Amino acid sequence: MTERIREFLRKRNDEGPCLVVDLDVVRDNYNAFAKALPDTRVFYAVKANPAPEVLALLAKLGSCFDTASIPEIEIVLATGATPDRISYGNTIKKERDIARAYALGVRLYAVDCKAEVEKIARAAPGSRVFCRILSDCVGAEWPLSRKFGCEPAMAVEVLEHALKAGLEPHGVSFHVGSQQRNQHAWDRALASAAAVFKECGERGMNLSMVNLGGGFPTKYLKNVPTVKTYGNAIFKALRKHFGNRIPETIIEPGRGMVGNAGTIEAEVVLVSKKSEEDDVRWVYLDIGKFGGLAETMDESIRYPIRTPRDGDALAPCVLAGPTCDSADVLYEKEPYMLPVSLEIGDKVLIEGTGAYTATYSSVAFNGFSPLKTYHI
Repeated sequence: MTERIREFLRKRNDEGPCLVVDLDVVRDNYNAFAKALPDTRVFYAVKANPAPEVLALLAKLGSCFDTASIPEIEIVLATGATPDRISYGNTIKKERDIARAYALGVRLYAVDCKAEVEKIARAAPGSRVFCRILSDCVGAEWPLSRKFGCEPAMAVEVLEHALKAGLEPHGVSFHVGSQQRNQHAWDRALASAAAVFKECGERGMNLSMVNLGGGFPTKYLKNVPTVKTYGNAIFKALRKHFGNRIPETIIEPGRGMVGNAGTIEAEVVLVSKKSEEDDVRWVYLDIGKFGGLAETMDESIRYPIRTPRDGDALAPCVLAGPTCDSADVLYEKEPYMLPVSLEIGDKVLIEGTGAYTATYSSVAFNGFSPLKTYHI
């Protein structure tokens, strides 16, 4: 929460919940990543917050971009960034979308199976591909360990298939899990990546790039290591597994780039109990899972919440959204501690919400408008 955001909210008319992102924080975050890993190129994960204001700032600063779809590629290009600064990092792509990306000049693609290689060979001949390998994601608050990637042994076969199909086997990627608070998580993944490099080398394929993925956290209720700490740990792991022949590396920060830059202002709609004997209140906000707080699913991400009554006595409550869907409950398994004095109409500030909120907001579920966003 910055003074610039506080000042903006003081002057704002009450128009329902909104997200405010301070671009100065995004700039500081980019510079911190660039300094922590000076020999590593930054590919911002566009999906975290694809606002034109964020992308234009990062493009001006020199960032590259990790994209998941054609619309993301197009909005990056609209900033003036050139296609050589774009990776099509989604391993699940329609062949016609690959062809469109190729026509737009994109030449770097992620794969994790032979079928995806074949699509790229047909639609984007001669392009560079990197194969994503599985990672256990231990220590991540939002694991990504099953849907994407393949076993390292299979990655070698996939990359060899790419070579035979006329593509350039460029490297290996992995993701240690979103909101990864263990800076040593990259060590295990890099051990696997080095093994793929070695086996590929023995088959005549000289890979040149390791995509270190994202996972860099933002601070919610728990402290997280500094970007410098992650940079030091990653560099040590690279030296450990690759010796003096460290390959080209890229990172894909998303949450770590924009998460702490944003704050959501919301309003208490109702405070109630389910019985007279119930010690736990239900506090309903005018924003919930369908309004942008989807990452509270399974209570994985626990956002810091500030109220005008902070300092008063606290008590546990169930925190829920406003929609007529029983799934729209944010925190119940582990009730949230909020002031007993909290009342209907009070405004609350949900911090650390610059990433994965506005784009998760539904178009008009129950008739509620999408989350209003402001970038200052």
